[in-house]
Amino acid sequence: MLAMLLRRVERLAVWLAGLGAGIIVVQMLWISYGVFMRYGMSSPDGTVTEATALLLFPAAFLGLAFALKEDAYPKVTFLPDALGPRGRRRLEALNLVLMIAVGGFFAIAAVDATRNSFVSGAASEILLWPRYLFWAPGAVALVVFTAYVVLKLAVLLTTPAPQPARRG
Repeated sequence: MLAMLLRRVERLAVWLAGLGAGIIVVQMLWISYGVFMRYGMSSPDGTVTEATALLLFPAAFLGLAFALKEDAYPKVTFLPDALGPRGRRRLEALNLVLMIAVGGFFAIAAVDATRNSFVSGAASEILLWPRYLFWAPGAVALVVFTAYVVLKLAVLLTTPAPQPARRG
């Protein structure tokens, strides 16, 4: 059951990362258009800065779970290498607990911001787009990331520890 949940969340992580990549492509095209309009046509587009800034929030968080899935976070390896199997396992569990704390905090803040911007009807200043549209993908990504870390910790804690090799 736990393995099936983990696979489904990993699949969702891939889709969220793809959405983040799509947002980055949109930003790239919009910024290129803005540069062309400013320097090629001498008619700056006033929406480029706000649009790309608003798209930074979801783009920043949509790849979190995918990076964890691919073990792509930067890490210092000398400490785990110096520890035995049990020490490495404990360190990994501590790392996951810290990720849950930080990810959970940001997930709560992002969900709250999404809900508040939806209820208030707040819109962006220049584009007049509803702000919750920019908060929602990041909030979903942070909730998925936190759930994924919880699942990884559950798998770690329920998997028997490897037995040390006996000398003899």
